[in-house]
Amino acid sequence: MYKRLTVAVLSAFAMGSSAMAADSSVEDLRALANNLFKPIPTADVVVKEKGLTAEQIELGRWLWFEPRLSKSHIITCNTCHSVGTGGADNIPASVGHGWQHGPRNSPTVLNAVFNAAQFWDGRAPDLAEQAKGPIQASVEMNATPEFVEETLRSIPTYVEKFTAAFPDEKQPVSFDTVAKALEAFESTLVTPNSRMDQFLLGSNSLNEQELGGLRLFIDKGCIACHSGVNFGGQNYYPFGLVKRPGADILPEGDRGRFDVTNTASDEYVFRAAPLRNVALTAPYFHSGEVWSLEEAVALMGTSQLGTELNEEEVKAITAFLHTLTGDQPVVEYPTLPASTANTPKPSRM
Repeated sequence: MYKRLTVAVLSAFAMGSSAMAADSSVEDLRALANNLFKPIPTADVVVKEKGLTAEQIELGRWLWFEPRLSKSHIITCNTCHSVGTGGADNIPASVGHGWQHGPRNSPTVLNAVFNAAQFWDGRAPDLAEQAKGPIQASVEMNATPEFVEETLRSIPTYVEKFTAAFPDEKQPVSFDTVAKALEAFESTLVTPNSRMDQFLLGSNSLNEQELGGLRLFIDKGCIACHSGVNFGGQNYYPFGLVKRPGADILPEGDRGRFDVTNTASDEYVFRAAPLRNVALTAPYFHSGEVWSLEEAVALMGTSQLGTELNEEEVKAITAFLHTLTGDQPVVEYPTLPASTANTPKPSRM
């Protein structure tokens, strides 16, 4: 009897010690993760930090869904960056004016406010500058600043909303204020409260496989490119640092940041993709040629880390990446004001 009790007590003690060790290991991992990543702030915090007004955000929301910013009166910002599908359009390359296809996969707009720069090659320093690009690009919205200004000034309701949003501007309706309003709205498209954020803040929100994936994400070196509040989006790296992918995934004609800097060392260098909500934004990479997140993880192992991740490791890292999906922004589709006799007509040219 005594012997059986002793064995039972020792077994219970061993199990308790094991649980304590496991808890300690998780807490050590949490502490390390908090040094590498940060929980994403809510939209209210971002709005306050950037000094945005309700009028600017509301105007930006209207413009986000405004097809008359495009020459065809068909394409909106939301066409390529759908807030209902992870902030992207979930096709390899966006379809723009005259059914033309853009050269790269559309990056998510969610949490883009936390990126160091915008576009895959970082050619825009902020969201306002980024907003001007697609409106003018011939393969996207194919408009001009003059066309946009004429369109918006022809609609009295827009003149009123611009005046309220930018009361200190001599000319409230301008291409610059369009970009500022879009930036204000985009700054609210954040996705806090992911299970990873909950873990960073002290919750036991990750299961054993996801915790293993987080450990691998750190230990294998993924954090070299994907850290910070956005799990990436902060710097530029060669695609194929160790082993260059094939031309289907890394098209030779797209030389990345080189086209911005004309510096030889920037050939095939791209901004590291932010990984928040990555489970929602297939297909992957600037070429949009990889549809499976597990395949993308395995490819990053060989091309960037120089290691062959086994099946269990790939599944664990992929499981961890799913924990980066946060609360999606709830955006009401606006009822836009009607055109007037002076509003420029749509054009297919």
